[in-house]
Amino acid sequence: MKVKNKLIAMGVLCALSVPQLAGAEGFAINEWSAEGVAMGGARMFAEGDAANVAYNPASITKVDGEAFKASLTYISPHGEYDLYKENFHENGNNRVHFGFAPGSYYVKKINDKDWFGIGAFSRFAMVSEFERNSAVSTNAFLSRLNGVSVTPVFAHKFDDKWSAAVGAEVNYVGLTMEKNTVFGSPTHTKGESYALGWNAAANYAFDDKNEIGVVYRSRIKHSMEADFNAYGVPSSMGILGNTGDLSGDAYGEVTLPESWHIGYSHKFNDRTRVELNAVRTGWDTYKNLDIMVSGTGNAIFDTMHNSAKNWEDGWRYAIGIEHKLSDKYTVMAGYAYDESSIPYDGGDFMVPTGNRRTYSIGARYNDEKQTVALALGWMDVGDLRFAFREEGGPGGHAHTHDSFTKIIGISYQRNF
Repeated sequence: MKVKNKLIAMGVLCALSVPQLAGAEGFAINEWSAEGVAMGGARMFAEGDAANVAYNPASITKVDGEAFKASLTYISPHGEYDLYKENFHENGNNRVHFGFAPGSYYVKKINDKDWFGIGAFSRFAMVSEFERNSAVSTNAFLSRLNGVSVTPVFAHKFDDKWSAAVGAEVNYVGLTMEKNTVFGSPTHTKGESYALGWNAAANYAFDDKNEIGVVYRSRIKHSMEADFNAYGVPSSMGILGNTGDLSGDAYGEVTLPESWHIGYSHKFNDRTRVELNAVRTGWDTYKNLDIMVSGTGNAIFDTMHNSAKNWEDGWRYAIGIEHKLSDKYTVMAGYAYDESSIPYDGGDFMVPTGNRRTYSIGARYNDEKQTVALALGWMDVGDLRFAFREEGGPGGHAHTHDSFTKIIGISYQRNF
């Protein structure tokens, strides 16, 4: 019993403390487990899966006993761009980089009606990087948003048909932005913020083969304080104040969007199941990225830096299928389509993504005590055309193309 309690305590600790770093030329993250990657994110009704904390808290009632799960997803984006401004044209590509989206989950069955779960995973994150001496560097040559959500949830099973869950969300974001000014000075902005949100979910089983569910996640408003630095400000800018290497403070606000997840599961038989999933994300909350800089002593920096976004609400559609080859081995496949929410006048090189199509496969081994899963995915990121804006510059337009992302996911679950 003491060993078991230590393992449980370790699981809870890991769920709260695993460092989160996610990287992709996107914003919303759906890669929360290897099985979820394999099924295109259509993973709301999995049997006995602790990652249900992320995909559908109402389904943690499908976990018998206790379970701890750890997952890691490798994400590597690639892409090219064309930039046009006045009589100038530049063709280039993003710097090849990769990121990881870890997740950790713990679920405990309290009694025949009640369950508790907690997870730590990334819901919003991105990283994009370009050459520091490229023309796009005045827009952004490095943009990184690291995010983690810690979500304790409580689920109740009313009867054989209905289950529901409610939970809180502690959301952390760490933002790093680097770009060049039009007169050649690189700037660096770095800050972090914590904010609170909540979620709710419900499942209804029509019979042994058909089930529907819905998950709601609230908006989360961040108010971020950051450090600002500018390097090598030329002496010709002395008329506006300090020159050389400058430092100051930055402040900004951003509201991460609410989302609705709707799913349907159908079991053809005891071995084969298909799931359909749709997600509506309220990206219309991302209207501006305004950062107020103060304390540098130079008027060109000590001002409000406005960047209109005006993103639109978007849908994500996914279909996933899993088939049991035997009691221990399962194969999975999935497809997902993400609408781009970025309008022509709201695009930039921070998140240069169009309509995305993801194709994935995976396999899982399980016995009574443990589960191991591996998934491979390939995302066609899609083209995006947008207005190129830079402070104090002439502007122009840009086109990102031939973009794709490689995805590898691995998960391990221990049942108690």
